Amino acid sequence: MLTNSDLIELTEFRRDLHRFPEISGEEEETARRIVAALGPLNPTRVLTGLGGHGVAAVFDSGKEGPTVMFRAELDGLPIEELSGNAWVSQVPGKGHLCGHDGHMTMLLALGRLLQRKPVAKGRVVLMFQPAEEDGSGARAVVNDPAFEQIAPDWAFAIHNEPGRPFGHVSTRAGLINCASQGLAIRLKGVTTHAATPEEGVSPVPVVAELIPALNALGVGGELDDAFRLVTITHVHVGEPTFGIAPGDAVIHATLRTARDEAMEDMVSNARRIAEEAGQRAGLRVSFEDCDVFAASINDAEATRVAREAMDALGISHGEDDLPMRASEDFGVFGWNAKAAMLCLGPGEDYTPLHNPDFDFPDDLIPIGAGIFERIARDLLEAVE
Repeated sequence: MLTNSDLIELTEFRRDLHRFPEISGEEEETARRIVAALGPLNPTRVLTGLGGHGVAAVFDSGKEGPTVMFRAELDGLPIEELSGNAWVSQVPGKGHLCGHDGHMTMLLALGRLLQRKPVAKGRVVLMFQPAEEDGSGARAVVNDPAFEQIAPDWAFAIHNEPGRPFGHVSTRAGLINCASQGLAIRLKGVTTHAATPEEGVSPVPVVAELIPALNALGVGGELDDAFRLVTITHVHVGEPTFGIAPGDAVIHATLRTARDEAMEDMVSNARRIAEEAGQRAGLRVSFEDCDVFAASINDAEATRVAREAMDALGISHGEDDLPMRASEDFGVFGWNAKAAMLCLGPGEDYTPLHNPDFDFPDDLIPIGAGIFERIARDLLEAVE
């Protein structure tokens, strides 16, 4: 059990992380802080530099058994914080406005519990993952050769999710978070004088054609296996002037599906439509894939384990507001492990994620750590 001193120290650590957010791929100092905080917990070993700045602390019983991984995220967001708290971000234009500072602190709390009462078999891995917000971190960690040393049999994560009662958990077997991908479509023609547009090659007609054509690839609807959604998020054509007929344009579209296979199909169709339209108009067309997130699919057995742990702790749970259209860079860990994501409520009217006023509620730290500990002990049997 976490003591009052634990909670005071962990809260201060969380707020210190909050003051100094780093965005995806830049989490060097955050990783250093995590490694320093892990030192007194005496993990069996600590791996650093995983997939960039990732950190993994291993608590190994020395006896044969499964590997159980618990994941948190290192990165903040490129958003100016406006909370006004005493621990407000000190980094202009960046903030921990998704709660990753709280998620990291939950894992450190779990580490304290494991130090005091080790597991009897197998090992626990505390995974501090880089670059969650842009969807690149989990793949980079899993593809890192060092990850083979700690490849988990089970993987669990908690994300705070406003809109749910405080301390209530939403989870389910099956789809939790959609796959998503940003697709940048660049159209290159020939710029000319606005008085003689026929002497150039304008992308304007193709942009006008592509917006409804792309939207038609995914119109939303029920979040079942057939779900597909395309959202046009940005369009830029030429320069903001009146004397030039534009020669270039860019369209940003976010594609969402319930399954990774469906995403591959939709991206292929979007590229084909843009290529054909560009060719008909005499434009050069190029593409860039951005923010690629796999679907997060909860394993049925892992979900059962999590539910039984919450039942034992008397924590209310259900399938409220699931699955979600929003994406989460946790699904990759479920490709080779029995994985489950849990959505922990900070309050029904709590400030939304990615809002400039958001701040992680510290009272969630012992709840999340307690759920993780119970899962670990149920799977690995604590030493009495």
